[in-house]
Amino acid sequence: MSRDKASTMDGDLQKVFGSPVPELYEAAVGDDALPALVRALELRTFLALTEEQVARVRDRVHADMDPDRDMGELYANQLRFDAQWLDAALDARDGYRAALGELLRTMPAPDQRARPVSTTQLRATATLSPSAAPAPQRAGAAQVRRP
Repeated sequence: MSRDKASTMDGDLQKVFGSPVPELYEAAVGDDALPALVRALELRTFLALTEEQVARVRDRVHADMDPDRDMGELYANQLRFDAQWLDAALDARDGYRAALGELLRTMPAPDQRARPVSTTQLRATATLSPSAAPAPQRAGAAQVRRP
């Protein structure tokens, strides 16, 4: 599982959240888990999986290009397919790294996260001059119809 695999952003996660990645996964399970932590670990999981894909394709290409390998086993179509797969995996990896990096950069500082946000309700008040206020209607008074 990619949760157990290392990713290139694990050090950044540990620095921002102050705990090793396995402990962060445990903290993300509770009801009081920070939404940013949950999102960061989700991105980290996708990143670790994508980095594993990149490594598999890289290793396969290296094995295919081994100088001791029989040249009759080298096929251009297979290498083209691996190049496309590697290109897609690298694009995904770069996207996940960028998204996770942006999330970690835009998070509030740890001492600001615990503070509840207080909002002030603003109330608009205005006073009308007596001449500008509408005259009160009297109960039972007939309404005058205007032509």
